[in-house]
Amino acid sequence: MLSVRLKRRGASLQIRWLARCAGGLIAAILVLLPQPVWAAAALDGAAMGWPYALPFAGLLLSIALGPLLAPKFWHHHYGKIAAVWSLLALGALVWLAGGMAMLAALVQALLAEYLGFIVLLFALYVVAGGILVSGDIRGTPWANTGIMALGTLMASVVGTTGAAMILIRPLIRANRSRRHNAHVVVFFIILVANVGGALSPLGDPPLFVGFLHGVDFFWTTRNIWLQTAIVAGLLLAIFSVVDAWRFRSEPRSGAAGPGEPIRIRGLVNLALIAAIVASLLGSAMWKPGIAFDVFGTRMELESLVRNVVLLVIAALSVWLTPDEHREANGFTWEPIREVAKLFAGIFVAIIPVIAMLDAGHHGAFAWLLSAVTAPDGTPREAAYFWFTGLMSAFLDNAPTYLLFFELAGGDPQVLMGPLAGTLASISMGAVYMGALTYIGNAPNFMVSSIANENGIEMPSFFGYLLRAGAVLIPLFLLLTLLPVAPILHWH
Repeated sequence: MLSVRLKRRGASLQIRWLARCAGGLIAAILVLLPQPVWAAAALDGAAMGWPYALPFAGLLLSIALGPLLAPKFWHHHYGKIAAVWSLLALGALVWLAGGMAMLAALVQALLAEYLGFIVLLFALYVVAGGILVSGDIRGTPWANTGIMALGTLMASVVGTTGAAMILIRPLIRANRSRRHNAHVVVFFIILVANVGGALSPLGDPPLFVGFLHGVDFFWTTRNIWLQTAIVAGLLLAIFSVVDAWRFRSEPRSGAAGPGEPIRIRGLVNLALIAAIVASLLGSAMWKPGIAFDVFGTRMELESLVRNVVLLVIAALSVWLTPDEHREANGFTWEPIREVAKLFAGIFVAIIPVIAMLDAGHHGAFAWLLSAVTAPDGTPREAAYFWFTGLMSAFLDNAPTYLLFFELAGGDPQVLMGPLAGTLASISMGAVYMGALTYIGNAPNFMVSSIANENGIEMPSFFGYLLRAGAVLIPLFLLLTLLPVAPILHWH
């Protein structure tokens, strides 16, 4: 009983710590009134060369090679390693543009981009972790395919993070006795943590970014449902064949008696997930016109309120969910802690890269703008699909989506009208190809971390990249060569 109390106290301390951090940030925003001097301090991406991208490349290589070459050292010090690369990136910005411009860029990255990202992931992780799916599920190809299909359908409703956190632990338990089970988690990451979230802004962060910038809520549902259905259907078919082949080599167990029926506990968390969805929709529709300026970063009141509401929902989940449900789920704080630290490093180290990309024809990545634009000025839709996708695999897919959204003009009415094929290409690239690496989408890292905690030997960074690429690249080539809807006219 004492250990249960201590566990609940530890979880409550985590929530209170995050709430204090959010409160401190909000207090700072309320105290720091508009200061034009900070707004004037901007980075000049055109003045940067490729060496400014080295800290970001170093961080990616560390994430890829650290767990492979020095797993114990990496596990204990990954936060410090990410911090070192971030400080190198910030130091380079100070040397180039001065401390004020660096601080303004840092505040923009952390408050305008990272804060909302991690608070939403944290809330979904905590709430979904309180939903316990119990009962005897045997990891047969049919059962596994059914769970994959269910998660793929759920992802656009409760988000890729929510669907992944609800189903990954039951899937792991169902396949615990199998010798070959890593491929099940790999396909789960591809389908549930990525492709399934392509049909609504609630599904994946890039589409929510588009919604906040004026894209209609059901636009992707109407315009890329067929492509998503084809990609998801082919992936499910491929998985069922692979899983059936691996299942044949498993030792046959004796006939099993009637098992425990499947039950869903912690149902209060389903209501809390609905509250998360409502808070996201409310923040997008409620526009009070009140904002605070923090070192040149405009913080809208609705975004601040949304973040506080999400933290309150997470706290309610911890308070209302019996501890034994999380214990049965094998719930720990380490996966979200790892995501928070590593993605904080990514959001900081990527600042120079984003500045160079924003410089367009005047920056080090001018070739990228030329690659996605035809000589007559029209966008190359296939190029937008591939460049958005491949960059989403190695950068965070939400800022990558926004980058190409702005590169295509940034006018939602034009992008939903005459340039609808371009917007569809950007949306599909950001969502689908986030599955190519562990860092393409935050749930990928969480699922991999949970699988490792439960004794599944997941592939290394490059091992996963090879496996996911072998499955996905042929499908993306098929999608490129054989357009399946009149909205797409590949050039």
